[in-house]
Amino acid sequence: MSSVLEHRRDYLRMMRQFTLDNGFFTVTDIQKSAGIPRSTAQDWVNRLLREGCVLMREEKRGRTAARYAAISAMPSSTCRRIFTTVDGDDVAIYHECVSGACAAFCGYHHTLAGGVLSKVSRDGTLLRESATIGSRDIEVGLPPLSAVGIFGIERAGDTITQHIRCIGGPAYSLSDMMSRAEGVIHVESASRNHIVEGKIRTNTLMQVTIGIDDTDTREGGATFALALALLNHISRIKGVIPISHQVVMLNPAVYTKTAGNSASYIEVAVLPARYGTLVEKVRRFVADESLSDDWGIAIRTGLHMPEGLREYGKMVRGMVVARTVAEATAERFGISLYGGNGVIGALGAVALTNLSHEILLDPSRDVFT
Repeated sequence: MSSVLEHRRDYLRMMRQFTLDNGFFTVTDIQKSAGIPRSTAQDWVNRLLREGCVLMREEKRGRTAARYAAISAMPSSTCRRIFTTVDGDDVAIYHECVSGACAAFCGYHHTLAGGVLSKVSRDGTLLRESATIGSRDIEVGLPPLSAVGIFGIERAGDTITQHIRCIGGPAYSLSDMMSRAEGVIHVESASRNHIVEGKIRTNTLMQVTIGIDDTDTREGGATFALALALLNHISRIKGVIPISHQVVMLNPAVYTKTAGNSASYIEVAVLPARYGTLVEKVRRFVADESLSDDWGIAIRTGLHMPEGLREYGKMVRGMVVARTVAEATAERFGISLYGGNGVIGALGAVALTNLSHEILLDPSRDVFT
């Protein structure tokens, strides 16, 4: 049933977007955009017509296809994506909103509530929260109390359930919007004395960090651009959800650098069964698209950053590091390396993940501050 609801949400969102852009959509528009058979697209249009979500603007006339419109082009949810990555008992919760203000609101109130969350940070519209499986009671209400918080994280098989308590606007979001977010399997909620409690169920995904370096030459190319293209490419893999792209400045004194000596890393969440496919597509894409034969990739799984790995990140920003050192470090921490000498900087990027933009972009800054 959850698969049917997910398809309904995706097709309706597509129809709303066509309505916003063109004032209408056709069955062919949905067929091509979704990559589904025409009969399937027509079935979904007919179904949503019956539900009252779609209306017919113009009937079919000769070779002119019937035109439809989504009745409401308003966003069906302010929650774009909600998903979770897991490493032992530690869980990272990702919640992407349609606006930075919405993400800031939730981040502020989740921090105020405390509960099972140990860290809350925001990058634009993406809220990133660290939690531990278990429960810890919270109190919500009118100011100065928090309006929403997470008081429990539960794992059952290959799913994670967040237990949320809220009032007001967050309660409306929980009961009417969160179920439409990408990555959500199921939402249930119940109200008692103006307080709403609910459960949000998501898949247990792996956190994968991919460092990339030395893909450009003095004649052209840019590693940051290739990294962004890679993130877009692998996000099309079923079971892969993009998280972020970051630029990392390495040792500016390395004489073989092109300009500035920057590397990139990207983060994704992936179903464990799709990890092998992800690695293969990453290797093939970088090898095909890199302008340099020295391209390097470093791939690391998990949420924890060992202090020894961070030391390598500090070293690669202040010294000229040999490839043998990079290989020994990668083996020590179970990190996979692929390619040429670019693995030195690619591993450096991975070793510097989860630092602030100010530290990532300034190699003179101490990575342990």
